[in-house]
Parts: sequence; C-alpha cells; structure tokens
Amino acid sequence: MLRLLSILAVIGYVVCAIPINSNLVNKNVDRIIDLNSQLVKVTASITLENTGKDPVSNVLIFMEPDAQGALAFISAQDALKEDLKLEPIKVDGINDAYDVKLRQPLNQGRTAGITVEYVYTDALQPYPNSISQKDRQLVRYFGNHYFYSPYKTVKQTTTVMLNSRDIESYTKLKPVSQQDTTITYGPYNNIESLTVDQLIVHYENNAPFLTVTRIERLIEISHWGNIAVQENTEIYHSGAKLKGPFSRYDYQRDSSSSHHSIKAYHTVLPAAAHSIYYRDSNGNISTSQVRPRKDWIELELRPRFPLFGGWKSSYTLGYSVPSYQYLFKTNNNQYVLKMRLLDHVFDDMHVNELETSIVLPVGVKNVQLKTPYPVQRLDDEVTYKYLDNLGRMIIKLRKENLVEQHIQDLEITYDWQSVLLLHEPILLSLALYALFVFVIIYVRLDFSIHKPDHSKTQ
Repeated sequence: MLRLLSILAVIGYVVCAIPINSNLVNKNVDRIIDLNSQLVKVTASITLENTGKDPVSNVLIFMEPDAQGALAFISAQDALKEDLKLEPIKVDGINDAYDVKLRQPLNQGRTAGITVEYVYTDALQPYPNSISQKDRQLVRYFGNHYFYSPYKTVKQTTTVMLNSRDIESYTKLKPVSQQDTTITYGPYNNIESLTVDQLIVHYENNAPFLTVTRIERLIEISHWGNIAVQENTEIYHSGAKLKGPFSRYDYQRDSSSSHHSIKAYHTVLPAAAHSIYYRDSNGNISTSQVRPRKDWIELELRPRFPLFGGWKSSYTLGYSVPSYQYLFKTNNNQYVLKMRLLDHVFDDMHVNELETSIVLPVGVKNVQLKTPYPVQRLDDEVTYKYLDNLGRMIIKLRKENLVEQHIQDLEITYDWQSVLLLHEPILLSLALYALFVFVIIYVRLDFSIHKPDHSKTQ
C-alpha cells in the first residue's frame, strides 16, 4: 500500500509526488553517532528489504523534525562504497528529506545495503554556557534513540562515541551499556516509522570549538605560470564563554593538554605551495611554522593570544602554486581550471560563510562554471591590475554552513587566445616608448623667458 506525501514547491528542491512504499522495510540499521569533535557525525548502515511484489528504485531519507543544529552535509553509498544519487525534496512536516536513487532496482524478497552519512553543525550545546578559565567544558547532545525513517525498522543498534570518559549523564533506554568512551543503545526491535524518543548525552568535550564565521577566498589565474591564493579568515571560539577575568599567569602554569582554550591549530596547503605568508591586522605573525610533508604542506597557525569561548580573531593567509597543476588545455583549445572551492582550514572545521572569488585572465570568453554542489553565484565583477585596460572578469561564489566534506573541486572552462600574453608587455613597451619620447622632447625645449648671457670666450 502506498501513501502519498504532498511536496511543497520550493526553489532548489525536487517538486513531485513521492510515494512511501510500506512494503520497504529497514531489516537492520547500525547507527554510529560520533561526538568526538565540535561536529556531530552520524553514519547509518541500512539493510533494506523489499517485502512487496513490485521492484523498488528509490529510497526516502528523512531528517528528524526536532533535530538540534543544521545539517551541513549528507551523502549515500551502496554496499560497494560507490556514491548514490541523492536529491533534496520538500515534504510537509519534515525539515529535510532526500530521495536516494538505487543503482539497481530492489526486487521482491531481495535485500540491499546502503550507508548514509550526516554531518551536523551547532548540534552540541555548551552546558553550562559560561565557565571560568580552569573549568571543564561540558556539552549536551540532543538526538533520537531510534533511526528516524519513513519505513518500519526490524532491528536497530546505536553506538555513541565520545572523546572523554567524563560523562555527566545520558538517557538510559534499555537495553543500554557504557564502556569507556562508548555508549551502546539496543538492539531495539520492530520500530514503527517516524518514531521519536529523545536521546540526551551530557559529557566533557575539550575539542576545539572553532568556527570560521567568514572566509574570503581569492584565486588569481595567470597564464604566465602562477596561481595566487589569498584567504581572509575570521574565526570565533563557539564553545562555552569565558566567565570572569583572564589570567596569563595561571594560563602559563596550566600544563594540561586537554584545555578548552585554543592555542594553535594546523591547516593543510598544497604540496607545491610557495611564497607563503601569514599576517593579521597588526602585521606578520612570526609564530607560524611550515612543515613540508610528502603530499602536502602542514602549516601551524598560532594566534597572537589564546582563544577562549566568545573570543574572536582574524588573519590573512596567502600562497602561490604553479598553474600547470590546476589549469589544463583541452583538445578544443579551451582551458579548464580545476581548483578547490574551499580548502582545509583546520580539522573538523565549520565555516559559517564562504565567498570565493576567481579572477580570470584578460580576454576570456565563453566562460562556463561547474560546481561540486549547489552554491549561490553573485554578480560577476571586473577588476583592473597592472596596466590592464580591458579588465579581468571575477566570478564570485557564496555558500553557507560548510564542513570538510565540502572540500571539492570546481571547474571553470573558458576560451582564451595565447596571443593575449603579449598584451601587457606591449602596453608596457608603449608606455616606456612614450616616456622616452617625452623626455627627449622635454630636454630639448627651452622654456626660459630671455636668453642667458654667455661668458666671453678667450
């Protein structure tokens, strides 16, 4: 028996009538909730079974209606770890819903396994929300004991992974057990569809609660063999706010490695990066360290002062990379730029707002943009640099609520003539020629009112 959901017509979502097949059941669900960092990462391994007669090609995935925090990323894979096509839909009464297209139809009596990964931001609440310099940082997680699904679940187990043994409290829906930093719920049997039972975990979490409130990423493309990248980053400690004064003396005496303040963090640059600079509003920060690795460059960034809850900082990071690693020429005499829309800032990062600007060379035509996920394209702009009289096109992209899984390549394809490499040298030559002509004429002209008296020659 099929139940139809009414789908709202919302921009950016699939608009259609999606049936919920009651003959499709979750035969087994193994769910892992990772609470080790400031992000909530949920992995659900689902074994689907078709108990009906008709084959099933689509599976619906629902987000919990009362889930705390925003869903930043979701993906689905089959049993062979191959990505499945996943499209957002809008359903009455459901905050977020997705339609997953199976690679092969699921016939009567057959089973198929899929794995769904979710990443939530702002899903851990500091409790208490303000602490002193020496206090522990405690957070609470609100979730669901059961896997929230439009289908009946025959059997389900949930494992909650923490980064500390110091657990203040957690809900105890039997059967439940705790061992070190792991809480196991279940197995639970015969769970009806869309069942909600609140799960709460209150525990110590001193992982860096560092949020990038805004990052402006500028990429300048040059066909002379160089790509310049600059990032203006604003960061904010989003953990429990510091209560009372800050004591530098007590801070230096504290040798504990598990502290809720942030002294430094590491970012990753491309292995070919060079001419690296790191500065804030006061100038260069000499406490940064660059460590070359085999496949990347590790850069340790240390702010001028440690960051406590509610504190902010900002900095500028820049470097250059050779263009041959990212810019390619096709058989159609077109150029393709493949470069990251967002790059690594720190592990388990959360970026509130990203604005990426790509400055293309002079004279590009037929520009085509392909992004790895939906983004907002702002109005194109034109900039003038170094004797430009034609201007360079700037593509500006914007997106909110990003995590590490959003570190993916964008593609920009355009037409460009190699003869334009001579554009600036010719302009420079003409400018120098005009200057020399002006100097020659100027020194030969006499602007005096009367002729000077020359001394008599003997």
